[in-house]
Amino acid sequence: MKNIVGLVSKLAAPIAEKQGCELWDVEFVKEAGQRFLRVFIDSDDGVTIDQCEAVSRELDALLDEEDPIEEAYILMVSSAGAERTLKRPSDFEKFIGSNVAVKLYGAKEGRKEYIGKLKSYAEGDVEIEAAGKTTHFKKSEIASVRLRIVF
Repeated sequence: MKNIVGLVSKLAAPIAEKQGCELWDVEFVKEAGQRFLRVFIDSDDGVTIDQCEAVSRELDALLDEEDPIEEAYILMVSSAGAERTLKRPSDFEKFIGSNVAVKLYGAKEGRKEYIGKLKSYAEGDVEIEAAGKTTHFKKSEIASVRLRIVF
């Protein structure tokens, strides 16, 4: 699966760029017996339905031509979303000061999820601030970090 994700990422990135977007992430997953190829794009100005459609059409044609996936799948192209997962160092750097939800593999101080402002990111380690307290998480403790909308 990782090989498919890597190949699709290489194919999708220039297509997204032609639409004024950047490739955010690619997932190839099986849910309820069906395979889904999900391509997430982003732009500083937001992503339109027309951009998603254009990327989907061009990528679909290229995937039909290259035929790298042997089994049936559904291609979905969408915005990375307001509560997107942060994965790359550049993702974290871009969203310093934003609200995030940090999910851990195991409990720390009796909790597996922390919500606060992203204070810093260095070599995979993350610091967040919540209620005036700073909490540090090692890369090995972190299952995922997502942007979090707080109302």
